[in-house]
Amino acid sequence: MELKALEYDLTVCKVELIEEIDMTSDFFFIGKTDEEISLVCKTADTPRETIERDDGWKGFRIQGVLDFSLIGILSKISCILADNSIGIFVVSTFNTDYILVKAENFDRALSVLSAEGYTIL
Repeated sequence: MELKALEYDLTVCKVELIEEIDMTSDFFFIGKTDEEISLVCKTADTPRETIERDDGWKGFRIQGVLDFSLIGILSKISCILADNSIGIFVVSTFNTDYILVKAENFDRALSVLSAEGYTIL
């Protein structure tokens, strides 16, 4: 399985209003519930005003389109990383999953996944 390392720094934050998010950015995820509006975005694109923010994330995505019938892909990756004491933050799209780790663990995460047979792009 191929994993594509993302080249940019990421931020996870909460915002008050969706209008504060730069919708022209080429990379962001929004999660809205009755309790919060969460945003994952390039650190450079983080809104000035946030309720809370956590900088220092890096990420990679599972390459290709994952069929909904596939089982255990994310579970296997998360177990490998957990076994190496690497915490994750995951966001999913219709096509695939994005796995974020803290920047200080990024190279090690890619290394242990590579050692387990994943191809890092």
